[in-house]
Amino acid sequence: MNRQLKIEYVPLDQIRRPIPPVLDYQKIDAMVSTLNGKPMASATCKVEDITSGELPPIDVFKVRESGKNYYFAFGGCHRFQAYDRIDGESKEPTLVKCGIMPATRKTLKVYLGASVDEMFED
Repeated sequence: MNRQLKIEYVPLDQIRRPIPPVLDYQKIDAMVSTLNGKPMASATCKVEDITSGELPPIDVFKVRESGKNYYFAFGGCHRFQAYDRIDGESKEPTLVKCGIMPATRKTLKVYLGASVDEMFED
């Protein structure tokens, strides 16, 4: 079943990234340039395939627990880092375009094991 993910704009500082990324900084530079309205090709993307000022959404798990939303991203490493760079340049909170996948704490344990419980502590 191929379902369309609900798109939400989530503040960058609310997305937890429990697995450290391996990064290609040239790719991140191209994405930052695209977010700034100046599309730039990278090794994996041609300029003609880019929408200026926009990146594809990052798939994010959303867990609703005790009246609070928790967001977890496991992919989209380069896009996330591009948003992080933009965040440092702005006084406004950076909103990340996310494809939301509803999840539970139990779902996350498949990826993280028992350590997931620590991520729900404030």
